[in-house]
Amino acid sequence: MMNEEPKSFWKKSWKGPRAFLFWLLIVSLAALLVAVLIAAVTAVRTTLFDRHSGLKDFAGYTLFVMFWFIVAVALAFVFYGIIRWLCCWRNFKRFLYGLAGFIALMALFYAEEDWRGWHAWQNFKRDAETCGIRFDRASVVPPPVPADRNFALTPLVFTSYGQMLTRDGKMIPAGERATNFVNRMDLNIAGNDSSLDWRTNGTGNWQKAEAANLAAWQTYYRALGAKTNLFPIAPQPQTPAQDVLLALSKYDSTIEELCQDGQLPDSRFPLEYDKDDPWAMLLPHLAVMKRCAQVLQLRALAELQNGESDLALADIKLLLRLTDSIRTEPVLISHLVRIAMVNLALQPVWEGLAEHRWSDGQLAELDRELAGLDFLSDYKLAMRGEMVLGQVGMFDYLRHHPGKLQSLFSEGDSSSPAPVFTLIRLIPNGWFYQNQIHCARPMVEFYLPAAEATREIFSPTAIHQADTAITAECKRLTPYNFLERLLLPALGNAAKKFAQGQNAVNMARAAIALERYRLAHGVYPETLAVLAPQFIAKLPHDIINGQPLHYRRTPEGHFILYSVGWNETDDGGEVAFNKEGAVDINNGDWVWRYPQK
Repeated sequence: MMNEEPKSFWKKSWKGPRAFLFWLLIVSLAALLVAVLIAAVTAVRTTLFDRHSGLKDFAGYTLFVMFWFIVAVALAFVFYGIIRWLCCWRNFKRFLYGLAGFIALMALFYAEEDWRGWHAWQNFKRDAETCGIRFDRASVVPPPVPADRNFALTPLVFTSYGQMLTRDGKMIPAGERATNFVNRMDLNIAGNDSSLDWRTNGTGNWQKAEAANLAAWQTYYRALGAKTNLFPIAPQPQTPAQDVLLALSKYDSTIEELCQDGQLPDSRFPLEYDKDDPWAMLLPHLAVMKRCAQVLQLRALAELQNGESDLALADIKLLLRLTDSIRTEPVLISHLVRIAMVNLALQPVWEGLAEHRWSDGQLAELDRELAGLDFLSDYKLAMRGEMVLGQVGMFDYLRHHPGKLQSLFSEGDSSSPAPVFTLIRLIPNGWFYQNQIHCARPMVEFYLPAAEATREIFSPTAIHQADTAITAECKRLTPYNFLERLLLPALGNAAKKFAQGQNAVNMARAAIALERYRLAHGVYPETLAVLAPQFIAKLPHDIINGQPLHYRRTPEGHFILYSVGWNETDDGGEVAFNKEGAVDINNGDWVWRYPQK
């Protein structure tokens, strides 16, 4: 017996826990090897097209697989220990008692958090509604209009959204959209030749006192015409204005039809306001409207330089009609597009004033068109729409579809491996209600009161207070405010664009009255007070503080007209610029002035 040789390792009997752990380790290693090989093959295939993306995918999938491999092995050991422990009847009874207690505690926790969040929201909503603020969709959704009076349902305008939406506002699934659909409103001032940068051919910037450079546009169109037939060109160069008008003449029939449709009194685009996920509401018409506005702006500028001020006035009026066609939409981005379009319209107005190309009758007509713009009332609608659709509607959707949070926090990439998002569905409904309050409170207390439409005043102080309050709250992340930093910080920048937009309109109207005075008296007046009521019914004031706009004549025979701007400080009519050379609307004054000759 003493001489008996020990049994080989491979001849031992592997049974019980030892065998389980051994085979668990073998199977786990095999699974890890297969997963890594799959990741490597996928990366190689991707690298054939994109080396950087392939290597990135390989590293990402490998780390992802290794993470879950380690988790699986750890859980297997834990699970094995638990099973052995539960094999004892006494331990099993303890487990059942503990499990029942845990389930009861969790049920109590969810019930308490859900009730507390719901109750807090109901109290907040009741207090806000006593001040006239409503949170139901019907309070912001525009009423329907008859089809025969609806500009948005005309055959031409329908093409701006008809590939994605039906006339009654239903989304057309991507796979069912007509590939040969023609968007007749897709006007574009430039071609798609990447070798020619049309952005360098500026259409001017009235805020910087810069006129449009039509000679640069002439060069662009003629260079493009040498390569394509996208825009018509003359055999020999004409004046810059004539060559630009010839290039844009391809849109003459469309613009003429658009003018006819614009005579309809109402406009309501068929948007899906009743969509469960309000962030999925499609707005395809906005980009089309903006491109149409760019074409009309360039046409008006060329017509002015070509001595055709009547045609320029018609194009400006059409541009403002397009702006008005989306005015009733309770969507913040819709109104930001409107403000951008109005700034486009103001460029030919400004250039016509600088060059004295408008007659008194045309100036009076321009003033009537601009007088209808009320961005402070529009601000109220847009912010209420943002609160009702973008916040309350979104939180209602998240309560039923909490997985949507993954795409929100991962910038739409819901497929990225992120184990933390497996816990999203465990979030109590009450936490969504609490986040809803944290998002709605700044709207009610700061953002909405910032604009006083009746007094025609906008308060930067209220916006600064909102930004400060939000920043302070977001410094300490809690389950009750983790969505606040995602939804609110951009509202301050949007608010100042409304203030700047209305102030731009106010300065344009004052400048029109000044030009009418000059036409009558040969010079600009000493003060603005003499303009009303002969040259303007009521002189607009500075939207920031309610005081008269600052005005002074210059030695060159021009004038400087300005608002104190967002910083609420009189900087003497000086415009501030950022590092990129663009106008900084946060600093300096908001100025209307003409270039020195």
